[in-house]
Amino acid sequence: MKLVIAALAAAAVLLAPATAQSRRSRASIEPYIDASQVLVADLSGSDEVLTYSTIGAGVDASIQSRRVEVQLSYKYERRFDYQRDVADQDTHSGLARAAVRVARGVTVEGGALATRARADQRGDAPGNLVGNVRNTSQVYSGYAGVTAHSGNGPASVSAAYRLGATKVEAPAIVGVSPAAPPVDLYDRAVSHIAQVRAGVKAGAHLPIGVSVAGAWQREEASQLDQTYDGKFARADAVLPVGGDLAVVGGVGYEQIEITQKDALRDANGNVVRDGADRFVTDEASAPRIAYETDGIFWDAGVMYKAARLMLEARAGRRYDSMSYTGSLQWQISRRSALQIGVYDSVESFGRQLASNLAALPTRFGVPVDPFGDAFNGCVFSAAGQNAGQCLDNALSSIAAANYRARGVTGVLALNAGPTSFGFGAGYANRRYLVPAGSSVLAGTSDETWFAQAFASRQLDPQSTLTGNLYANYFVSGIPGSPTVLGAGANGSYIRSFGPLSATASLGIYTFDVEGQTGNTSAQALLGLRYGF
Repeated sequence: MKLVIAALAAAAVLLAPATAQSRRSRASIEPYIDASQVLVADLSGSDEVLTYSTIGAGVDASIQSRRVEVQLSYKYERRFDYQRDVADQDTHSGLARAAVRVARGVTVEGGALATRARADQRGDAPGNLVGNVRNTSQVYSGYAGVTAHSGNGPASVSAAYRLGATKVEAPAIVGVSPAAPPVDLYDRAVSHIAQVRAGVKAGAHLPIGVSVAGAWQREEASQLDQTYDGKFARADAVLPVGGDLAVVGGVGYEQIEITQKDALRDANGNVVRDGADRFVTDEASAPRIAYETDGIFWDAGVMYKAARLMLEARAGRRYDSMSYTGSLQWQISRRSALQIGVYDSVESFGRQLASNLAALPTRFGVPVDPFGDAFNGCVFSAAGQNAGQCLDNALSSIAAANYRARGVTGVLALNAGPTSFGFGAGYANRRYLVPAGSSVLAGTSDETWFAQAFASRQLDPQSTLTGNLYANYFVSGIPGSPTVLGAGANGSYIRSFGPLSATASLGIYTFDVEGQTGNTSAQALLGLRYGF
């Protein structure tokens, strides 16, 4: 996955000279190095104060032209603590999105993410990465795909293919009691999805719009030899009822099967784990059904579509219960937008993260959060066509099992001159799909509430002021598991002196694990960055 990020960075460098020749293109590539001194003070009663140094290197790149849209922000950071109070640690943090129109109606696109995420849904919920952070794992994810579209008139045909891959490293410091029932840790997975659609719009010769679509999706995960296989077909109709309002409905057929092997157990019936604490697969066991469905699904609703506003809401029956989905997209101005989505689907950590990446804009604002990981929450757009996306529904905790994902996410991005503001919030519910008796996750679900706000103000050509607020609340359905609350805030002042810039930051963070001692800490940072 590191190679994916490096490849996108190289593509940005190679494409820039040719693209820069166009009067309509904008290209910017800035490699940099930086160094910081960090202080962390425990405000929970221990009076412990930690200090350490960091050095890092990264690149910010953007290419925007009529046919090429690429943005990349990546940083590698290494910590050094000379008193051995803080564990030396490497951190990779980055996001890349690219879309290249290679021919009329044909677009090649991709994305990559490197971030830290919460490893166990029952443990600590660190909102930043200062000090000795427990219960986090390094995550790498990426996807690449191609879409083809033909027909801009009444009839159209489109097809798409996407390849996704995700890799998660084991947490360096565990975040739950060793006495707690073990939950498997994610390792790696590869997924494929192919889709085709054909449709005819409503018009003078046809009172309704009709379309048909089909898709096939498959994922193979290393943990317990998990396999997801889904085949889908559906037909939709759109009936205009006046003005910009239409009634919509669809019916389809789907066949989904999720299988996995059993975990190896010792003579006492305990799950055998490897050196990274992952479950060891019992290779002699036959694949077991974790979830399967084979039948008809349907939905119906309304759609409103104006010049800069689109609203759709549907209700139906799917996955053996009622299902509700919807979306709101409002382009407030050329650089500002609001986006809300209600979803209900069968997912895995890797598939949901790849879908989130594909929904991100190719022009995003790079948040300034020197104490944390810039890309483990909401990503806000720097343009108005796409407000952005919150990754919290996937990154709230890393799940090695498949699950039914339901929830709502809203993102607001406002960009006006020297001021940028972003707000994201949502709710996510996961119902885990595992064979009975195979894991403590069987028959359980978890819930996550999250909110994040970001603001930036350029005071003058050399000075910028930024701030972040965030809060998360987690509820695990595993018996005996605590609820976990995390919240924090930080602010930074950045002053540039040509290629050299200085950053001064202050922050505070608190989390509380039900029935256990909470923690509140204050942070301070002084840093220098040199751009080439």
